[in-house]
Amino acid sequence: MGPYVVYEDNHLLVLFKPAGLPVVPDSSGDPSLLDWGKAYIKQTRNKPGNVFLGVVHRLDRPVSGIVCFATTSKAAGRLSDQMRRHLIKKTYLGISRFKPGEKSGIVENYLVKQRRRNTVSIVPGSDGAGRALFAMTRWEYLGESGGFHLLRLMPETGRPHQLRVHCASIGCVLAGDIKYGDAKPLEDRSVGLHARELEFEHPVRKEKMKFRAKPPDIFPWRLFAPF
Repeated sequence: MGPYVVYEDNHLLVLFKPAGLPVVPDSSGDPSLLDWGKAYIKQTRNKPGNVFLGVVHRLDRPVSGIVCFATTSKAAGRLSDQMRRHLIKKTYLGISRFKPGEKSGIVENYLVKQRRRNTVSIVPGSDGAGRALFAMTRWEYLGESGGFHLLRLMPETGRPHQLRVHCASIGCVLAGDIKYGDAKPLEDRSVGLHARELEFEHPVRKEKMKFRAKPPDIFPWRLFAPF
């Protein structure tokens, strides 16, 4: 499954990102979701020259799900402000080979990114230099199917690899996430994490907007269908 449009208007372009596609161009030189979105706007709106598409938030390359871009600078600024103020609500689904010990919980800690290895570690607290960032995730256990376990994840902060590290910290490393301790990669090299819902205030109309994208119709997500 490739990218597709979930919603669009004069200020927003909400897309589905398949696992394996980077949100923005990276050192690999591979096509990105941003490239796809710009090409889509150029074609459908007959835009000459360069197309503006503002990046509001990102997903890790091996993660699937919903991503919102801004098609005007006004929308980009206002959505970025909502993001900084933690007013954009995100809900993810996670799949693990392991069952959590509780039905629900909250993970709170400090995370530091190791840029050379592109990994994130939990540290005891703030280091005073801004490298260790507070991270918080609420989670709920949803059930089991075929030896896999489904979680609902609701991040209160948006740190790099936050949900991947937090799932591993409660003994539920995400399926296929060998970087954080799973023993076996998934067939498509993805990680068992999907950005299911995105909720925010429209940057111009000021009304509440809520978008949802189904997980890909592949294993192990298929075990829990329909969503």
